[in-house]
Amino acid sequence: MEKKKLSQSRALATKLVFKALSILKANGGEMPGRDLLAQVERETEMDDWAKHRYEKTGYIRWRSILHFFTIGIIKAGFLIKKSGIWYLTPEGDEALKLGEIGLLAAGDEGYKRWKDKQPAAAPEIHQDEIVEPDIEAVEDAAVELDQIEEQAYQGFERYIVDKSPYEFQDLVAALLRGMGYHTPFVAPKGKDGGIDIVAYRDPLGCSAPRIRAQVKHRETKATPEEIRALMGLLRRDGDVGIFVSRSGFTEDGRATARSSASHVELIDLKRLIDLWQEFYPKLNDDDKLLLPIRPIYFLAQST
Repeated sequence: MEKKKLSQSRALATKLVFKALSILKANGGEMPGRDLLAQVERETEMDDWAKHRYEKTGYIRWRSILHFFTIGIIKAGFLIKKSGIWYLTPEGDEALKLGEIGLLAAGDEGYKRWKDKQPAAAPEIHQDEIVEPDIEAVEDAAVELDQIEEQAYQGFERYIVDKSPYEFQDLVAALLRGMGYHTPFVAPKGKDGGIDIVAYRDPLGCSAPRIRAQVKHRETKATPEEIRALMGLLRRDGDVGIFVSRSGFTEDGRATARSSASHVELIDLKRLIDLWQEFYPKLNDDDKLLLPIRPIYFLAQST
């Protein structure tokens, strides 16, 4: 039997999806979508057709194809996208062994199994049948929200990165207040004794938990030594350490926090943004100005 020839879009998708998941694997299983797409572009040979920018939306064809075809990969359980971060699941790691074509085919099967469990809805889009210009037609329904979410996260990230260390510290203190804590101490410029923020559930700090927070606003990840230093400052029952690091934590640093007898909570930039969005309605007006946001609601399309 003659082997069915892949459409131009699907042929490109096989390369892009496999490359994206391979890059995720090489980077510990998670990456900001912006960084991942930039690396996919650097490491994948693409012609002018793939690099074409759609006149209607302004999106680039290869990016739209990748976003669209990862819908099946997500439904199959191989990939997770959340707040602009892409995560490779253990199932996705295993599926990489199938190769480029096999990976996408496994994604198709996973998508079909997911679709069969859903209530009757719009006609199913068959990924193996998509040819130009259909990919542009489905982009609005299946892809645009995905790209908007990534752009929104990148906007948060740029805004926060541009803040000074003390502005970043104030942002963290504002978040704690929005979560219902009192912040009697936010470190001024100069020595702080290793603690940047102290937060209590009540004005006098009589009720647990009593939070001791360390805040780092820099390009390098927080280390095990820094996390152990915070642990050493948790001297009373009910003390909880929070380490906020804009650039995240080394793997050894995360392991140190997990194995600690003291309660040490790690907050990276992604988690900080998620918490800010969750508790934003509870912030006072002055604190909201530190990172003003506006929710926009979209009709959730069934895919």
